[in-house]
Amino acid sequence: MRRISKLTRVAVGVASLALAATACGGTSSDNGDSGGSKEDLGLAIAYDIGGKGDQSFNDAAYAGLTKAKDEFGYKTADVEPTEGETDADKEQRLASLARQGYDPIVGVGFAYGPAMKAVAAKYPDTTFGIVDSVVEGDNVASLVFAEEQASYLAGVAAAKATKTKTVGFVGGVDIPLIHKFQAGFEQGVKETDPKVKVIPQYLTQTAEEGGFSSPDKGKAAAEGQIEKKADVVYQAAGLSGQGVIEAAAKAKVWAIGVDSDQYRQEALAAYKDYILTSALKDVGGAVYALAKSVHDDKPLTGTQVFDLKVNGVGLSESNPKMAEVPGLTDAVAKAKEGITDGSIKVSTE
Repeated sequence: MRRISKLTRVAVGVASLALAATACGGTSSDNGDSGGSKEDLGLAIAYDIGGKGDQSFNDAAYAGLTKAKDEFGYKTADVEPTEGETDADKEQRLASLARQGYDPIVGVGFAYGPAMKAVAAKYPDTTFGIVDSVVEGDNVASLVFAEEQASYLAGVAAAKATKTKTVGFVGGVDIPLIHKFQAGFEQGVKETDPKVKVIPQYLTQTAEEGGFSSPDKGKAAAEGQIEKKADVVYQAAGLSGQGVIEAAAKAKVWAIGVDSDQYRQEALAAYKDYILTSALKDVGGAVYALAKSVHDDKPLTGTQVFDLKVNGVGLSESNPKMAEVPGLTDAVAKAKEGITDGSIKVSTE
């Protein structure tokens, strides 16, 4: 039977980790080893589509790597994806990191599922982690999140902030993972104000079409929703979400960020006055928690659930303008309490 546990507050807070995320791109390895010789190394992460610099999902993972590196003083590596890569390419990447001696090795994104299942079986003495997917294996930790809970809070904020009674949702790719964001958001909106209309839109049917990596697609989608009177737009679209935020700022309406606290992202500073809040997902905390468990010789395995109770998800409060929206702060606080105590059940679809 698969082991399932909910982590206690072993990681860092969502907001503090998000602040550490960087906007620089590229692939890096502190030891420069390209394969062959096995050393006793530390954490390695393999990025999802969009890579480092997305100001969101991947950068949050990098923040966890940075914290682990600083705290434990070991070597790290972070590896970029390639355009149009196959599962075999991912498998080769993970195997190369394992041969070099990195432990743990984290695949940032559900796309690493098939490759990780294959590679973990070949390297039973290495701990692997995968974000946003469940992979069975004695040496695999599946790092999953209650995205719907953070999205519910985003929906509460949107319902309180809208003046047109119309809000938008932009999903990067039409897949079950992003459906969780939409479901929570729509429920939060409707249970806060049933009169508010939600306009949902997905950018692509598959990740290969650029749904998570095309700011131009995100911008066009948001512009279309704004034309339909949406004055708050929530995006769960990775790098494409930057286009959503740009469009919202240009139209002087609210954007709601995702994964990291996008109000604090330096690359988005020009638009920050229009980033009302962000639905937080502590990918960095999960990455750090796995690294710490291996460092302490007590490696996490099985399904690790990061939800609102353990601060694995949440809603940022960085923008002081949130407090200026009548009833928003109290409504979000009440919703948090309801989700945590179980009186509010948030749908995932």
